[in-house]
Amino acid sequence: MNLKKELTDIARKAQEASHQGLTISTDTKNKVIREMARALAANRNLILEANKKDVVKARKSGLTLSLIDRLTLDEKRIKQMHDSLLEIAALSDPVGEVIKAWRRPNGLWIHKMRVPIGVIAIIYESRPNVTSDCVGLCFKSGNCVILRGGSEAFNSNLSIYNIIRRVIEKSGICESMVNMIKTTDRRAIDELLKMKDYIDLVMPRGGEALIKKVVNSSRIAVIKHYKGICHVYVDEWADLNMAANICFNAKVQRPGTCNAMESLLVQGDIAVRFLPGMIKKFKEAGVEIRGCPLTRKIVKGINIKMATERDCRTEYLDLILSVKVVEDLDEAISHINNYGSHHSDSIVTENYDSALKFLRGVDSACVYVNASTRFTDGNQFGMGAEIGISTDKLHARGPMALEELTTYKYMIFGNGQIRT
Repeated sequence: MNLKKELTDIARKAQEASHQGLTISTDTKNKVIREMARALAANRNLILEANKKDVVKARKSGLTLSLIDRLTLDEKRIKQMHDSLLEIAALSDPVGEVIKAWRRPNGLWIHKMRVPIGVIAIIYESRPNVTSDCVGLCFKSGNCVILRGGSEAFNSNLSIYNIIRRVIEKSGICESMVNMIKTTDRRAIDELLKMKDYIDLVMPRGGEALIKKVVNSSRIAVIKHYKGICHVYVDEWADLNMAANICFNAKVQRPGTCNAMESLLVQGDIAVRFLPGMIKKFKEAGVEIRGCPLTRKIVKGINIKMATERDCRTEYLDLILSVKVVEDLDEAISHINNYGSHHSDSIVTENYDSALKFLRGVDSACVYVNASTRFTDGNQFGMGAEIGISTDKLHARGPMALEELTTYKYMIFGNGQIRT
């Protein structure tokens, strides 16, 4: 079949199905999502078998270890996919929620109510769990979804999708509520991004190159973040033991994620006490350090590469860290706002005024006090899962889940009013 015709047919049917999404009851949605979770668990061997094919291919293709980590599924990660769907089913349904209501002097009774966005296209790379998370969130919020995963995870994504699709079919709900583009042909993305008559929103999840391609090509509204250049700033009032634990977790726990720390900032007065032990701990974990001149002067006997301005703007997604000693909190805030990506940044401090100034001054989607940036995640925020993280300011920012997958409409009740 002609690729354009095939994609248009999928998008058109999704738009038609989206009208049903407006009226599916919460009980029905929750029942179907719980059945999706059970089906994934029951068919985990099929998923693991499909994933193994993708991992073998990825290794032969020379993909980086961080990308292979994102791609790889095991019993634990499938259990997390299962649990995530159950958490989504347990969350409150935002559809139909009245955000605000007020009565006008003329007697009109106005209600502002949450409704589904409509048809959402998700274009993503590497992580197969995105398939089930996005289906669960879109279905619970009454949206139709069109999935287009990366070629590196093709077998895994298709296996998960087929299992979920069978659940939808058995439920009696229109099967076009959930769709997948079953081709690795890159032209499919270009065609999909032209279909503004059928698709209401596009969300890219993946590397900066993919996101820029989607933004530059799309005729449809896009919500995205380009990269995660996340900082931890160790303030002069910091508990240094706490700071060491937070910094190590933010960099090492899973370095290939967008919420991992890429730059460490340390206030000058405590740098001599903090940096030698901290950098030694990083080096023992295999982290390559790229430091400013003062960092290299303070830390003796450890190989530290000279950091460049480019390092300050780089999302490594690897065991590489840039380190800079700053004069004070003002310089830290200025550095983050200048070099960061407005994703997630943290301050370690016991000083309330410093914490408050950092929270107010750093222009990022998620700003932390005394906690790792690794918590920027819909599941960790209690949202069940996330469909993505936005560093935009309209209409959503930070982890996006059910509420962010709705828009609103006004319902107005009258008793014969006319405008004069």
